Amino acid sequence: MTVISHEFSSMLGLLKRLVEAESPSHEKSAVTRVGTIVAEECRRLGAAVEVREPAAAGNQVIARWGAAGPGNILLLAHMDTVFPLGTLEKMPFREKDGKIFGPGTSDMKGGIVVGLSAIATLQKTGPMPPHPITALFTSDEEIGSHAAQALIESLAKESILVLVLEPGLPDGSIKTWRKGVGEFTITVHGRAAHAGADHEKGRNAIEELAHQVVAIQKLTDYGRGTTLNVGMIRGGTATNVVPEEASAEVDLRVLQPGEAERVLAAIQTLQPVLEGTTIQVTGGLEHPPMPFDETMKNTYAKAKTIAKEIGMDLKASGTGGASDGNQVAALGIPVLDGLGPAGEGYHSEREFIFKDSLQQRVDLLVALLREW
Repeated sequence: MTVISHEFSSMLGLLKRLVEAESPSHEKSAVTRVGTIVAEECRRLGAAVEVREPAAAGNQVIARWGAAGPGNILLLAHMDTVFPLGTLEKMPFREKDGKIFGPGTSDMKGGIVVGLSAIATLQKTGPMPPHPITALFTSDEEIGSHAAQALIESLAKESILVLVLEPGLPDGSIKTWRKGVGEFTITVHGRAAHAGADHEKGRNAIEELAHQVVAIQKLTDYGRGTTLNVGMIRGGTATNVVPEEASAEVDLRVLQPGEAERVLAAIQTLQPVLEGTTIQVTGGLEHPPMPFDETMKNTYAKAKTIAKEIGMDLKASGTGGASDGNQVAALGIPVLDGLGPAGEGYHSEREFIFKDSLQQRVDLLVALLREW
């Protein structure tokens, strides 16, 4: 069964408009322009709209259908992308072979379109659900949601369910688990010396860092879903100077609650191997894991039952990347992620969504909002 949706051509038109309004996270005015489009669409759909203006990020848009308060369902989306201004010149919005390409099409302007189109469908087919619906459109998700985190948590705490409009997986699965993500910098201090005349008086920071890189990588535990990746290293000033300083950037991914604490403790207790060197560790966990725990199992089971009622077999999987859904899950609030259109290749020049999945996700979202 297919739920009657908003005019499909209008959906595509809005998607094109959003994608062609490029909005890299660090370009405050560009993200704010997208926020203006989104706010206009929400007002057109009868929402009470509030615009927040954080100092360090683009504007955030809160749209409410119904009174604020307990019993709310929250739609969560972000307007920023990873693509710099000018990407459209080499990666234009286009359709080909049942796919829609363009920067941010999948991550996650397609999700914004799904959310707004679901509201339009509810209004057209009536009646609106008895519970209030809030949509939050944030502006800095791709760089950590630092400006939006408090707002996300505040609105989530009002809600019985949070639906995250991040892209679905290529087979249409939603995301019922995500890894937590952390970032660390390991800085080693040694002692500079002439590499020829005073080599023995130096303390080579790069050599010490090499020992620490091996130790850090060994903290990876595939059985627990924990990985550490030393992805960047820096150090030294010239080949004839014993390097005084070196540093490494480390990516941490954890699947299980408690794993971040184990790894953090291990990293904080790293000890120098070479006499006369010191180690400094900065950074930490930025997004807690979103595990497939009892709350998630029950939430998914209910969603799967609702989807079945409209003839849809709702599948679930997960990913090693984090989203704002991680923050919600850590609060113990029911959350489902990946409810945007199915796609692939996000954060690359291959980014696309499957055209048919736009309508499928609108149908699913309408059912969830109406039947929850």
